[in-house]
Amino acid sequence: MSWESLLSPVLDAVSEAGRLAMRHFRERPQGWDKSPDNPVTQADLEVDALLNERLLALDPGVGWLSEETKDAPARLASRRIWIVDPIDGTKEFIEGVPQFAISVALAEEGAPVLAVVHNPARGETFTAIRGGGARFGDLPARVTDRSDLRGARALASRSEVKKGEWDAFQGLFEMQATGSIAYKLALIASGQADLTFSQGAKHEWDVAAGVLLVQEAGGIACGLGGVPLVFNQARPKVPGIVACPVGLKDDLISRLPTSPIRL
Repeated sequence: MSWESLLSPVLDAVSEAGRLAMRHFRERPQGWDKSPDNPVTQADLEVDALLNERLLALDPGVGWLSEETKDAPARLASRRIWIVDPIDGTKEFIEGVPQFAISVALAEEGAPVLAVVHNPARGETFTAIRGGGARFGDLPARVTDRSDLRGARALASRSEVKKGEWDAFQGLFEMQATGSIAYKLALIASGQADLTFSQGAKHEWDVAAGVLLVQEAGGIACGLGGVPLVFNQARPKVPGIVACPVGLKDDLISRLPTSPIRL
């Protein structure tokens, strides 16, 4: 099955998952902490189970990596793997803030080849196929053509702003606090903002789909220091994330640390 023909059933599965998530969202779900400052809800688990069933049925030979599924070392032997965050932005989801997303990527030999990011609260869907470009709904998606950081529009993590990790950039560009890194990357890919970054290490499921979206939209998506991102690692984390148009890459990366401030 080609990536193009695979996209339609993946979109069907993600759309169903979005409807399930919204039933919980309207009821203002209660969450509990898996670990400090790391909440989960019943919706996360149900969406994860639905996507696991629907996506693995498309090809049982594909591996699986998800935030809400116990990791299995057998995935490391898989040439292709689904990398899934059933609800990225669970804090926003619990608070009733429509800045969360379902993130699904298919990676082959360490690189994402298919991506879907869906924000059901705003009815927004972003897709990409490696070598086939990115789309926002039915329209082609492109990053902005900005080449000057001054006056750029940046999407900043709500929690990272509170921790002061964006303080050094005050006055350089406009900052808009936004939840869900997957959603932020999708907004960058569709030209709705110029840049985003995270100085902390991110899990693969947070960024795999968004990385392909930005790259196929003509932008840069890499780790801190400009390092390429490789997926389906034994420790499924990447060294931070930087996403922007090509014209902002050098200046932005030079202002950031070369290794994550949090592992």
